[in-house]
Amino acid sequence: MTSKRIQKIVIAGGGTAGWMVAAGLSRTLGKALDIKLVESDEIGTVGVGEATIPTLVTFHRLLDINEQEFMAATQGTFKLGIGFENWRDVNQNYIHSFGTTGKDHWTAGFQHFWLKGRQRNLASDYGDYCVELKAALENKFAHLPRGGMNYAFHLDAGLYAKFLRKFSEGYGVKRIEGKITNVLTHDDTGFIKAIRLDSGAEIEGDLFIDCTGFRALLIGQTLHEPYEDWSNWLPCDSAVAVQTESVGEAVPYTRSIARDAGWQWRIPLQHRVGNGMVYCSRYISDEQAKQSLLANIEGKVRTEPRVIKFKPGQRRQTWVKNCVAVGLASGFVEPLESTSIHLIGRSIIRLLQMFPSEGINPTDIEEFNRQTVAELEHIRDFIVLHYHVTNRQDTPFWNACRTMDIPASLQHRIELFRETGRVFRFQNELFAENSWIQVMLGQGIVPKQHHQVADLMGDAELSRFLDQIKSHVDNTVIQLPKHQAYVEQYCKATVSY
Repeated sequence: MTSKRIQKIVIAGGGTAGWMVAAGLSRTLGKALDIKLVESDEIGTVGVGEATIPTLVTFHRLLDINEQEFMAATQGTFKLGIGFENWRDVNQNYIHSFGTTGKDHWTAGFQHFWLKGRQRNLASDYGDYCVELKAALENKFAHLPRGGMNYAFHLDAGLYAKFLRKFSEGYGVKRIEGKITNVLTHDDTGFIKAIRLDSGAEIEGDLFIDCTGFRALLIGQTLHEPYEDWSNWLPCDSAVAVQTESVGEAVPYTRSIARDAGWQWRIPLQHRVGNGMVYCSRYISDEQAKQSLLANIEGKVRTEPRVIKFKPGQRRQTWVKNCVAVGLASGFVEPLESTSIHLIGRSIIRLLQMFPSEGINPTDIEEFNRQTVAELEHIRDFIVLHYHVTNRQDTPFWNACRTMDIPASLQHRIELFRETGRVFRFQNELFAENSWIQVMLGQGIVPKQHHQVADLMGDAELSRFLDQIKSHVDNTVIQLPKHQAYVEQYCKATVSY
């Protein structure tokens, strides 16, 4: 353990990760810390992580961020889930929503009663029993009492960083402009001592947060922490992104459209649409991917298509010595389920919970890294599920995904659901049981059996039970306003283009 009290925090890099860290630390511990963030206007950020999941709502509440101000400043819209098109097979679609579906019994989840209902021709689609999913399909949204609607946001990543910068500077964060040219370490411990800028200035610190993106200047290039490559399970290694003008009302969900060698995203904001293609360069060239994307967008193109290369995987340790890597520097699982900003938030909360006020402690580092690895592996398995469980045989890419070996942990979950209809959730795991159920059913897994407790209901009772849930969903959704109208009334953008 180093006994030096931690007071000087240096955040290397800005963008979404850097400014989320700055916001979290300054709002919570700012009075006790000297926080500096170093970034260069000349270095662009990846800036395409513009779809989020409901954990960002919680993160903002923890920091007392006003939702209407945030959404207006970032041209935000609401998100109720992700629509998956062509994943199970061409022209077969489903939505992974953020809501709960039906009502569970303490012995068995709702899916068992639904499976029994399907067997007896008493149940409609699984999604008909979920408010968020039905609202997404009908392009509706509203805040409901007692948190009755789970939601997230679509946002402009560049504007989000600006919003968080203003917020953080209000709590004392000092921004320093400059390019990092060198990272200085202590000869005896190997701990980072300072970062040197192109101006010659040296910024000293007690704890360094590496938010330098894929370059990983501190954790990778300086501390040489190994990177675990997951390409054998997640074959996509490239993305091309482009912005277009809006041509219609913003829908309250992200669209994920499977293509021949990857998938395309559409993220509707108030002022534009974010588009991109995630693909495997072994099956399609950058130029072909670019042309495929441009052929499948709507509205006038606002930006030049930009190609981004990445390697899916993670650092074996994200906290090494006095350096914590956050965001892309720590690892990357492709944006299929919009987990990038979530993982930034989780790293911040974990760091705050284990903050080394009295000095760096190896046991804190060990526990931080253990939790980080476990969380990312669960997310990895959930993403791999989408690729592997498919009926598509129409392209070499999908044949490779369908026949590839998968992690044993994922294989167990798939077999458990297929044989028994059961799912489980590890402690603090991101995706709840209903997320796994929606995706496994959506991708075509039909359980062979259901829990015996569902058999205790006669047809009349089971029909009544299912109909009551469906009626509640229908009655709730019919009263909701259109998403576009709600956004314009609640958080109309303040930034003009």
